[in-house]
Amino acid sequence: ALLVVTVGVVSELVFQVGRFWSGGDAAAVNGFFPRDHAGFLLRNLAVGFIVSALALRYFYVSAKWKRSIEMEALARIHALQARIRPHFLFNSMNTIAALTRSNPERAEQAVEDLADLFRASLSDTNVRIALRDEFEIARTHQRIEQLRLGERFHVHWDVDDLPQGAQVPSLIVQPLLENAVHHGIEMLSQGGTVSIVGHRSGDMLQIEVRNPIPVQAGYSEREGNRMALENIRQRLELAWPHRARVETEQTNGEFCARLVFPAEEAVSG
Repeated sequence: ALLVVTVGVVSELVFQVGRFWSGGDAAAVNGFFPRDHAGFLLRNLAVGFIVSALALRYFYVSAKWKRSIEMEALARIHALQARIRPHFLFNSMNTIAALTRSNPERAEQAVEDLADLFRASLSDTNVRIALRDEFEIARTHQRIEQLRLGERFHVHWDVDDLPQGAQVPSLIVQPLLENAVHHGIEMLSQGGTVSIVGHRSGDMLQIEVRNPIPVQAGYSEREGNRMALENIRQRLELAWPHRARVETEQTNGEFCARLVFPAEEAVSG
């Protein structure tokens, strides 16, 4: 708008200078300066408007690109921070050490599961994988926690409605399961059940992870829980700008993290 106004003022100034220079002589005006006052102003204003629009478009695209780069960098930093927590590694190694004497076969399976989990954790979290593979990573985490918590920990899976070949950023479900155990099940003497339910609505997919929580305030604001949720939110935004989201709710002693994102199958090539 400022550019258009400036063009208008300068155009009017040029026209008036032309009239003054010519001393009112129409022939002189027509020979060097424009004679049509209104047409001259309108043409220049139109040019100013077009240039302004192009400049605004450039600044918009530039700002959007910069924001995307900043979000990607921030997501990578948070992804490193949100890797498998040290306490999980410590607990898992203790469990495996105990099993090596009582049940060597289960200890061997636990080592393999832990290796698979770390392999997935150390991969690029922005690379998309099939939804079935993401669920398998979460199930691997479940098996390791099951060895430690026993009957205190159960997981109810209801994801058959989801297209298993849908492409998603890796590690969007496993961190929610890890949070549900660390901030919920572990803190309850009786343990509990984590529910992982998936639905499809048109071209959108929805995954809910629900877990019981202690009767206290601030569950969703805990540092580890908040960091994991923000990390997933950023990576979903990078994958599907303005189309994916993370929702949370806390009601009746239960916490729910809900992922909503488009259903995109792998492109066969």
